[in-house]
Amino acid sequence: MRRLIFPLILGLGGLAILLSLGIWQLQRLEWKQGILAEINARISAAPVALPAQPDPEADKYLPVDLSGQGRFTGNRLFVLTSLEDVGPGFRVIESFVYQDSATIMIDRGFVRDGTQSQITSDTPTRLIGNLHWPQEVDGWTPDPDGTLWFARDVSAMAAALDAAPILVVARALSPTNGVVTPLPIDTGGIKNDHLNYAITWFLLALVWALMSGAFAWRIWAGPNKDAQ
Repeated sequence: MRRLIFPLILGLGGLAILLSLGIWQLQRLEWKQGILAEINARISAAPVALPAQPDPEADKYLPVDLSGQGRFTGNRLFVLTSLEDVGPGFRVIESFVYQDSATIMIDRGFVRDGTQSQITSDTPTRLIGNLHWPQEVDGWTPDPDGTLWFARDVSAMAAALDAAPILVVARALSPTNGVVTPLPIDTGGIKNDHLNYAITWFLLALVWALMSGAFAWRIWAGPNKDAQ
């Protein structure tokens, strides 16, 4: 029996660690679901007037109503992207003169490659969206090439468009202009892989338990076979 002490300690210790990691991931899953529910509630809340000085932390995802209170300038940037079942295209970021005073930016949505010239800048009678400061730039992001951009960078886009660093992602916009499809903010792009991680740890725990059991059995059965 003494020969079983070490494999039993090793097996039970490893099993306890793997199970605790799986349980921790389930706890993280519950926490992440709460965060996503809070974000969804904030995104879908009733729109309000644009704050005088929006705060990137306090006002992130805040729904705002700019209907009939401004006009597009025609000054645009195009952020390379693609849509599933549609193909390559661009996000249209256009400067917007709000209440004839401040110039902000509107993410009007998606336009197919080759249709950029068909975009018009009609004064919107309805413009509802959400404030957003996306963090899309990393060390691998290429520098902009004129009006072609490869990620949304609010500060840099604002400098290029001579606008305030305020971006509203359109949710409802009319007239729609046909070629531009709004891409409202949602939580689909926020990763939530904690369930997959939990399943992985629990499967590893099962494998570890089976391997530890098989190892302990060989140690225990060895002397018995020799005795026979």
